[in-house]
Amino acid sequence: MNKTVKIYIVLLILIFIGAAAIEFSKPKHINWSPSYNETHKIPYGTYIVYDQLKTLFPESEVKNIRTTPYEYFDDFYNWEDSTYTTSGTYLLINDYSGLDDVSAQELLDFSSHGNDVFMATNYPPQNIQDSLGIAVKNDYSFKGKAEFSFANEAFKKDSISIEKGIENYYFAELDSLNTIVLGYQTFDSIPRINYVKVKHGKGHFFLHLQPVAFTNYHLLKKANKKYAEAALSYIKNDTIHFDSRNKIGEDLGNSPLRFILKTPQLRWAWYLALLTLICFIIFNAKRKQRIVKVIKPNENTTVAFTKTIGNLYYETKDHNTIIEKKITYFLEDLRRTFYIDTQLLDEKFIKNLSLKSNKKQDDIKRLINLILQLKAKRNCEEADLLRLNKAIEAFYTK
Repeated sequence: MNKTVKIYIVLLILIFIGAAAIEFSKPKHINWSPSYNETHKIPYGTYIVYDQLKTLFPESEVKNIRTTPYEYFDDFYNWEDSTYTTSGTYLLINDYSGLDDVSAQELLDFSSHGNDVFMATNYPPQNIQDSLGIAVKNDYSFKGKAEFSFANEAFKKDSISIEKGIENYYFAELDSLNTIVLGYQTFDSIPRINYVKVKHGKGHFFLHLQPVAFTNYHLLKKANKKYAEAALSYIKNDTIHFDSRNKIGEDLGNSPLRFILKTPQLRWAWYLALLTLICFIIFNAKRKQRIVKVIKPNENTTVAFTKTIGNLYYETKDHNTIIEKKITYFLEDLRRTFYIDTQLLDEKFIKNLSLKSNKKQDDIKRLINLILQLKAKRNCEEADLLRLNKAIEAFYTK
């Protein structure tokens, strides 16, 4: 193990120790987010009320709805005789119902067949409000605490005061023929209705606009649990279909890292893993590879051989042979490059070569005349070789 690797290991250990020390030294954070999740023991979770349903309704079976209400109750609907094969009460506790129109209509149908729907939510779905002839509004100007009470004198002692997490939602319109007022809320000395029972078909809707009264934080304060017990006492002893906040697949959300990031321990482990990876990349960015030996390409001996033969002819003053070979190689190059016949070097050949090579016809004519002249000459001199070489080079360069 080299020195660099040891340094990396020491740095990594120090980072882990530092992160752990910071995490354990921090005061425990209280999560005040309104989750209304029946598995959460945070202040605004609903673990207590869900856990006590068995105690409050000993004769009832509690079933969790982990899909949409439409998907859940549609499985119990008998299309042959248009009845439900289950009965009881649908129970929802959440600041926002989150129900789509299809699920809301399913609850209306479920209630019309003689079943009940209990909703503790700030704002029930709009189509349920329209179907029941009610309207909900919100007053944003309230200050201080609120008083929650019941219309029934038997529950007069169960009134409570709440200061945290409240919203001033209230019933602004009611269908007086089908609605019974069950409870009130008083903000800034102004009493308003917050709990009603509405008849729908053969069943009823119980609508409570203050779900915060059923959260862990408020149930543990003073005798507030009596208020929740009184509010839920209107539910009959039958199957309770509890709308769970933990829907199938909901924890995954849109991000594959949602579960990791919402758990502090896993979140720190993820961040440390990323930090370690970044440090590794930074320290290993420099290329660590042996120098590649430069291998010289094999020498083209054909070129050297050609130069040697050329020098030999030049030294022996055999200009005729050199001129003959230069002409032969030049004509061979024309045949290979321009696909032109070189057997007859006449006017037609000159014209075709000019068109294919894009050279001036007069220049090509002078070159061809020189080739014909030298081919006919018996004894060529050095000057003739230089003229031919110069003319061929001019053909390729111009």
